[in-house]
Amino acid sequence: MRTSEISRKTKETDITLSLNIDGEGNTRINTGCAFLDHMLTLFGAHGGLDLKIECKGDTEVDYHHTVEDVAICLGSAFKSALGDKRGIRRYGDKVIPMDEALILSAVDFSGRCHLNYDLFIPEEKIGDFDSELVEEFFRAFTRAAECSLHLLMLAGSNSHHIAECAFKSAARSIREACEKDVKSEGKIPSTKGVL
Repeated sequence: MRTSEISRKTKETDITLSLNIDGEGNTRINTGCAFLDHMLTLFGAHGGLDLKIECKGDTEVDYHHTVEDVAICLGSAFKSALGDKRGIRRYGDKVIPMDEALILSAVDFSGRCHLNYDLFIPEEKIGDFDSELVEEFFRAFTRAAECSLHLLMLAGSNSHHIAECAFKSAARSIREACEKDVKSEGKIPSTKGVL
């Protein structure tokens, strides 16, 4: 099984995270930020991941450090669990609708980090969550996971729907990219021989 456990403690956050890429979508998330908990719960469910996250952060300041550091831990867990990426599909892409929102995502576990974020979330806040933190989450995740991720909004007007649709679409793309490819079993999916 492809699993990883990550701990990260700073002056701003204290995080423990466990990931099973080959899970069943079981999650236990407690970050101190209800909207982030919601996004990570559906990320785990749509990604087919078993995911446990405990975070104590300086949420009395705002949610920025919590969101960024949880994303760093999640990306690091993927990097660790995938190892040399032998036998994975490497690429994944999905177009996911949620009511009026439609989000395209594409991911490449290339060993290089890049985020192309083309979402427009109209409201500055979703509940008490700063909408700009959606981008911060995915930027920190791609850096730590060492993957390229493109998020493109094809339609949408409701801020909650756009954010949720992005997390679902990314999860489905990542799930596909991490799947074992029977045609390249035991091979690293790169002509360079390393990712």
